[in-house]
Amino acid sequence: MGGDKTRTIIGQEIPNIPWEERPSGCTDVVWRSKRNPIIPRNLIPSSNSIFNSAVVPFQDGFAGVFRCDDRRRMMQLHAGRSVDGINWEIDNERIRFVSDDPEIGRFEYGYDPRVCWIEDRYYVTWCNGYHGPTIGVGYTYDFKTFCQLENAFLPYNRNGVLFPRKINGKYAMLSRPSDTGHTPFGDIFYSESPDMIHWGRHRHVMSPIGGWQSTKIGAGPTPIETTEGWLLIYHGVLTSCNGFVYSVGAALLDIDEPWKVIARTYPYIMSPQELYECVGDVPNVVFPCAALADAATGRIAIYYGAADTVTGLAFTQVDELIEFIKENSV
Repeated sequence: MGGDKTRTIIGQEIPNIPWEERPSGCTDVVWRSKRNPIIPRNLIPSSNSIFNSAVVPFQDGFAGVFRCDDRRRMMQLHAGRSVDGINWEIDNERIRFVSDDPEIGRFEYGYDPRVCWIEDRYYVTWCNGYHGPTIGVGYTYDFKTFCQLENAFLPYNRNGVLFPRKINGKYAMLSRPSDTGHTPFGDIFYSESPDMIHWGRHRHVMSPIGGWQSTKIGAGPTPIETTEGWLLIYHGVLTSCNGFVYSVGAALLDIDEPWKVIARTYPYIMSPQELYECVGDVPNVVFPCAALADAATGRIAIYYGAADTVTGLAFTQVDELIEFIKENSV
């Protein structure tokens, strides 16, 4: 793509973004890496599974926070680094958050992280155990030392996803209120904060509808700012006769009032179809947690958990995806 006037993505250039062209004969708007799964379940000695990976550009390469369920089957968060976004070195020891308050800093469990660069640091959000699942918030500058802030919400909540900049002068986050169990419901809500500590002004964004997103939905990667609105990649759940099935959709949200949905895919853009997505610790799951977006080319690389066991990588092109959303909206 040419100069700034032709760019759809409003953001940074990532010249070394992982990328593979659409395979010959593939007509899908999202296609998988031929190297999948890019992260196996046993990449580090302590892991039973590595999935739901939060990846961002860092220095000359990439870094991230990964859900690594250990061999006790306890849910942990680990830091990792990569030169190319494909081959990863993940710390064998979990992240030890630095916290001034032992009440908040007492680690119970952590899973499904997201990482988002805002202003001067990388913020991490995750499903944090505090008398039930809630949204933990922390930050890092170097992916070595991680500081923990207050939990954003009361239990119960999941899928806390920050926007990459302040909106109307406030930090902004999407989340999905839940319950003590494996939530049989779930709408996406918008919240804002003046200081990343106190969250309020909650607004409803989207509800489950039919088919693949009929049971519950949740925000996926950090929303991508575009000339058409905020591009949100999200997951949806169908309750089948054989249990939950997790698929992926996309929506456009208003740039100034992101609780207003401009368009939303009725069909999924990706569903569990490959063996590594259908067979694993939790069958039939594709769960996106990160997306790298290159403003210069419009390329998007999506990191997703497969069958709650391994990490996969998929690709799309921003203009094609936005056109798909508009042409296939609810």
